[in-house]
Amino acid sequence: MSEVVGYRRRRGVEAFMLIFAIGLGLGAYVLTHLNRDAELPAQWPWAVAVLAAIGLVLHLVVRWRLPYADPLILPLVMLLNGLGLAMIHRLDLDDGQARHSAELQLMWLVIAAVVCCLLITFLRDYRVLHRYTYTMFLAGMALLMLPLVPGLGLEKNGARIWIHLGPYSFQPAELAKLVLSIAFASYLVDKREVLALAGGRVLGIDLPRPRDLGPILVMWLASLAVLIFQKDLGTSLLFFGLFVMMLYVATEKPSWPILGTALFATGAYLGYLFFGHVQVRVSSWLDPFSDYDQNYQVINAQFGIAFGGAFGTGWGLGRPNLTPLAKTDFIAAAIGEELGVAGLLAVMLLYGLIVARALRASLVAREPFGKLLAAGLAFVFAIQVFAILGGVTRLLPLTGLTTPFMSQGGSSLIANWVTIGLLLILTHQVRRPVAELAAEPQQWLAAETTQLIPVGAAAPRPGPAPVEAPGVRGTSPASGPGETGDEPTEVVRQLPEDRT
Repeated sequence: MSEVVGYRRRRGVEAFMLIFAIGLGLGAYVLTHLNRDAELPAQWPWAVAVLAAIGLVLHLVVRWRLPYADPLILPLVMLLNGLGLAMIHRLDLDDGQARHSAELQLMWLVIAAVVCCLLITFLRDYRVLHRYTYTMFLAGMALLMLPLVPGLGLEKNGARIWIHLGPYSFQPAELAKLVLSIAFASYLVDKREVLALAGGRVLGIDLPRPRDLGPILVMWLASLAVLIFQKDLGTSLLFFGLFVMMLYVATEKPSWPILGTALFATGAYLGYLFFGHVQVRVSSWLDPFSDYDQNYQVINAQFGIAFGGAFGTGWGLGRPNLTPLAKTDFIAAAIGEELGVAGLLAVMLLYGLIVARALRASLVAREPFGKLLAAGLAFVFAIQVFAILGGVTRLLPLTGLTTPFMSQGGSSLIANWVTIGLLLILTHQVRRPVAELAAEPQQWLAAETTQLIPVGAAAPRPGPAPVEAPGVRGTSPASGPGETGDEPTEVVRQLPEDRT
């Protein structure tokens, strides 16, 4: 009989790691007040109760619905959320205008956790999403282009990536990245064999056929629209890069990422030639000190990271509020100042572990849609973190993306928690043992008794009906008096002379 190799549930490990992660977040919150005031904050019991309740509810829902889900993803996310809340609260202490951002972010965390629990409870199988390929694609593109609608789109900090609904503002690109990840995975599962066909060959690389370039050109034009009209390099890079990477995973052809890189570089260069806001971003990246007033944000972020050094100033002992938008776009710079380069690298490692766990699920998935969807969710986190942290550290031009789970913002937090919920569902399906088919029982005759069947017990097999032939004489039942039809008929055959 074949053996089934399965994963252990590891929910106890998840519970222990959750306690450790929540403890680190609360420790950062307490250390901020100890370093600044030499006393515990007055609201620390409420903070402990709320974070512990969120972690407990999430753990119980996962234990109930997804017992085989990856045990490290939820603790990693809770640790990033805790560090982000602690830093936002620390920035509130020196902010004279908005001193309740941490409480607002905690409220959004509760809402995001509830949405994640609902998704885990009611979405039993992620494979049902494979049915809505083009619906998902159209919805994702509509969300991506929604800020361009007159009267609805709202421009903030030089980028038109927000929509305004009454007193609330929402960033639809955060939800669009999840919807388009599902759409890309579903489409590429159906079309991967066609897209993998080779056309011409240049320098040892098989180029795609010209008739198959339609999808990548559509996404290229969409990314150019985001770059030009929404003035957002990060969102443009995120969506086009996501499609190209998933296309490479589906087809295993290096020509697709090479072609995608060439197309994006061409679009970025044309944008630099014809649009002033792209030139400003490039100038602040290459030479920020050429215009101190214009690049004040980037320069102060660099000064803050340099002031923190290798191990940082300590929680509450730096001056991260000197950098504009420290709670949103530049929260990584605040982490680098008070926790140092070592702390910033530790945060990068946490994101790297989430990406690694998602890629691991992609490798062991048993069906193509699950492989591509897990890889797409991993690429979403990888590209977004690379773009925002690269912009803060001047590795890349500055982008308008948020740091997942850490930056202040309700739409980003909810969208990222929905992504984590889908990833937990996927890892549960991947790690769950496969139901083995029932084997056919083997027949063993050694223990059976021998049964004798008497030969005479069965009735003799009837012979063929008699047939009269020429030259045959005999009697029939009606041939003479005194004979009845019950008597057998005597048949005598006359043999030819040449037979004996």
